[in-house]
Amino acid sequence: MPKDASPNGDAWPQAVPMGPRRRVSEMQAKLHRWAVADSGRRFDDLFNLVHDPATLLVAFDRVAGNRGAGTPGVDGLTVAAVEEQVGVSGFLDDLRAQLKTGAFRPLPVRERKIPKPGGSGKVRALGIPRIADRVVQAALKLVLGAFPLERGHLEDWILRSRGRDVPDGDEELPTRVQGRRGGVGV
Repeated sequence: MPKDASPNGDAWPQAVPMGPRRRVSEMQAKLHRWAVADSGRRFDDLFNLVHDPATLLVAFDRVAGNRGAGTPGVDGLTVAAVEEQVGVSGFLDDLRAQLKTGAFRPLPVRERKIPKPGGSGKVRALGIPRIADRVVQAALKLVLGAFPLERGHLEDWILRSRGRDVPDGDEELPTRVQGRRGGVGV
């Protein structure tokens, strides 16, 4: 990867005003810089970055901006319902507390059958996670996406390790990122 290349294709430009987006952008740039400079470096604080308030807020904004924001998961909540009923700050504070204490557990996805492309008449299963699970996934992507892919495809390794599938990876990821000794070598 060229030295001047962005660590993340959709990272925020330098002109981002101060606030959560800028904080996350700077965190991604630092992680990328450190990972490129020292391939043997251990990153001991990744889990704290995942449940950082700025990371969760940017992750929620990304989930809210997705096409599926109006689609409820098994808990019946949509992004609009979270904003109206619970409030974004209350929702994220509760999610952060669950992540910090280890109480967060992703729920099974809501399954819908949708037609396969091409008009063959066949259908495929589509899993729809709840909003909280989508926010955690987006936060993980924000942190782990800062690492260059040529370093062993960290996200794939974590999510696919030991034959686990992506839904299982969500549950296992905080433990794997934290590691037995409090860190993970990237």
